[in-house]
Amino acid sequence: MSLSLILGTLAILTVIGFYLGRSRSLASVGGKPQRLHSRPHYYGYYLAIWCGVPAAIVFGLWMMVEPSVVTGLLIESLPADQRQLDEAQLGLLLNDIRNIAAGGIASREVGPELTQAAAHYNGLLQTSKLALLAVVASLGVAGITIARRLISPDLRARNFVEKVMMLVLVVCSTIAILTTIGIVLSLLFESIRFFQKVSPIDFLFGLEWSPQTALRKDQVGATGLFGAVPLLAGTVLISFIAMCVAAPIGLLAAIYMSEYAAPKVRAWVKPSLEVLAGIPTVVYGFFAALTVAPFLRGTGADFGLEISSESALAAGGVMGIMIIPFVSSLSDDVISAVPQALREGSYGLGATQSETIKRVVIPAALPGIVGSLLLAVSRAIGETMIVVMAAGLAAKLSANPFEAVTTVTVQIVTLLVGDQEFDSAKTLAAFALGLMLFCVTLVLNIIALTVVNKYREQYD
Repeated sequence: MSLSLILGTLAILTVIGFYLGRSRSLASVGGKPQRLHSRPHYYGYYLAIWCGVPAAIVFGLWMMVEPSVVTGLLIESLPADQRQLDEAQLGLLLNDIRNIAAGGIASREVGPELTQAAAHYNGLLQTSKLALLAVVASLGVAGITIARRLISPDLRARNFVEKVMMLVLVVCSTIAILTTIGIVLSLLFESIRFFQKVSPIDFLFGLEWSPQTALRKDQVGATGLFGAVPLLAGTVLISFIAMCVAAPIGLLAAIYMSEYAAPKVRAWVKPSLEVLAGIPTVVYGFFAALTVAPFLRGTGADFGLEISSESALAAGGVMGIMIIPFVSSLSDDVISAVPQALREGSYGLGATQSETIKRVVIPAALPGIVGSLLLAVSRAIGETMIVVMAAGLAAKLSANPFEAVTTVTVQIVTLLVGDQEFDSAKTLAAFALGLMLFCVTLVLNIIALTVVNKYREQYD
């Protein structure tokens, strides 16, 4: 039995509850909705909430508890010698049983005992799903039955529904806040473990990055170099090049679309620009590595410049093209939202259209434009695939855009590739880099908010 059947049953019961509640409220006043405290559809929502919410809560709790309960029952059904295996071997055995039950391949020879255990595991899952369906259906029907009896013309259904929706909004907001706190704490705790192995001074101010550590103390290179300055410099360099491309092109495109373009032209140009945001970054990476980088290398050779096959210029330029929609689309919306009265007042004083744009529209829209540029900077800082394919993995402290550099995000991915144990400085360095990137982004947000608040007070 699939979960979709259970969820479908719950959805059908909820819809039935809505229509029963609506019809019940109208029947209680003889078809005259003006006699009801709330509108009829609120009574439908009232019944739907009592039908769907308790069943949905039980469904979520059931799905959280089911794996551990089914696994415990499966272990109890195994022979005594298999139950006494150590944790690693028992986990491998259970994984083989699950694979066989799902029709996959096991890591050992499949005998009668494994086949029987897989069949028992499937039986436990089916029993659990049938029980869950019965519980969900029973709760839904019970909620409809009880709530339907409570419906009367004086029932404050709208108040109840609004309180429930307020509670849902509070829960969603709390989940978002707790998720943010969890991300920060996970970075912080693992970073503290890293700084117990590597000095924070060496990490923040070190000029060499070579995180390869030895497996044995007598091996050459037993301690790595964890200076993050080359990574931060590469991130700033590539992001700066990207913004040099995206900021002017995106802002000028936004000004054209909002102030100069005819409605038909704007309706065609804006979606065309926004298509750039939907192209996968790996495609941009291929474009940078196979087209842009060779072109720059060949052009540089014509002028006597030595440009690396993997350069910050190629990665930053293509990244700038990718983030143009973040600047143009948001800036266009902000500029279009400037009140027309400001433009008309400027025209009334004798200003031209270009003077109005420079002296009135852009200053009034500046907070939103700064926000769009900040979003583009954050997108550039967090980009990985283009840098891997076009700028390389070399952690080099250089301000030369013609050389190969790397970024913080690329090194995070490199450190966490493959099977890693989170007890070495090499792996824990990824969390320290993530914390540093988080702090840099936080500082950028604070600066942007300061600018926004300053100009917002002037033009409100």
